[in-house]
Amino acid sequence: MSDAFIHCLAGDGGVSLFREPLQRRPWSLIDTPSATEPRGGIVKETMKPIRRLAGAASGILIATSLCAQYATTVVDYIPGTGFSATRTNATASLGEPSRVTPGDFGGPVDPFAPAYTATQLLSVGTGGSLTVGFANPIRNDPANPFGIDFNVFGGGGFLVTNAFDANFNYIGVPATDGTLFNPNGGTTRVSVSPDGSNWFVLDPALAPKVDDLFPTDGSGDFTLPVPPSVRLEPLGGLTLADIRIRYAGSAGGAGYDLGWARTTGGDPMSLDSVSFVRIEVLSGRSEIDGFAAVGAVPEPTTLALFAAGALACIGFRRLRQNTVA
Repeated sequence: MSDAFIHCLAGDGGVSLFREPLQRRPWSLIDTPSATEPRGGIVKETMKPIRRLAGAASGILIATSLCAQYATTVVDYIPGTGFSATRTNATASLGEPSRVTPGDFGGPVDPFAPAYTATQLLSVGTGGSLTVGFANPIRNDPANPFGIDFNVFGGGGFLVTNAFDANFNYIGVPATDGTLFNPNGGTTRVSVSPDGSNWFVLDPALAPKVDDLFPTDGSGDFTLPVPPSVRLEPLGGLTLADIRIRYAGSAGGAGYDLGWARTTGGDPMSLDSVSFVRIEVLSGRSEIDGFAAVGAVPEPTTLALFAAGALACIGFRRLRQNTVA
């Protein structure tokens, strides 16, 4: 690790969790007490770094969250025609997509209960568009999961087919027939730009429609795409637990590869990174919740557990040595 312990990997100007460099210490990380100190003191002193590792693990969780890249700027918004008049706050598309819907009728966002409020979704109708910018460029990284470089999240959900009881609770475990409600039934076009001036369309034959599959699961990772193979699977009869298994930790959304960029003549365009994304609704209407760049990094919990486990092993090994001594 660096002297500053950990930096965000997203962009050259990563966010440091610690302003001051850490002092270099012996490998054990343990302050060995004097020979005259009672055994209780040994345990007390040895537990100090154990407590420190808990803080370190928390720091890793925070760092990976800070490193997650979301859209930071609305460059342009044209509502088009047929848009939802209550969903025109363009800033709703910035930052982390929705994990929880606020209000009396809110709750956790999942594929059966998608975001729907004016503070969560931006509506773009036919002929409309949304252009957003990213403070940290989206990288064209072949190491990204499935080669996907960014995700776009909409407002659709899976239709639940269970009947209701007298108290309006589902009878049985809620399941879907695979049908989406509130998707865009028309067509969309996604373009990217490294500088905001030169734009390249992502191949329509490869780029999925915005606000279609896959409904957002707020408990998942926004920076992780849904495995592409799920598009080929039948989705009827799936419960929420089944869907999450297929999402494999992802929060859903539609995934896009910068390798799909094309010139105006239709030729492939090699882009190392882009800082702007534009969504055009050619027909129908799309509700947009947010954007997330995909990163080739482990899940936050994986990093935290790894760090905690490694440091704990060192700490307890030293504890055993001190106790024996």
